[in-house]
Amino acid sequence: MAKAASKNAKVKDQKAAAEAKNWSKVIRAVRSPKTGAYTFKEQIVHKD
Repeated sequence: MAKAASKNAKVKDQKAAAEAKNWSKVIRAVRSPKTGAYTFKEQIVHKD
C-alpha cells in the first residue's frame, strides 16, 4: 500500500503550483533570411 501524502507535502505542492501559474511559454516564428523557412523559438517567460 502506498502512504498518503502528508499535509506538508500538499502545502508545498500548492505553493509550487501557484508559482508555476506566473510563467508562460512563448513560441515565436522566426524566418530564416537565407532560405525563407520558418523556425520556432520557444521560451519560458514570467508574466510581468
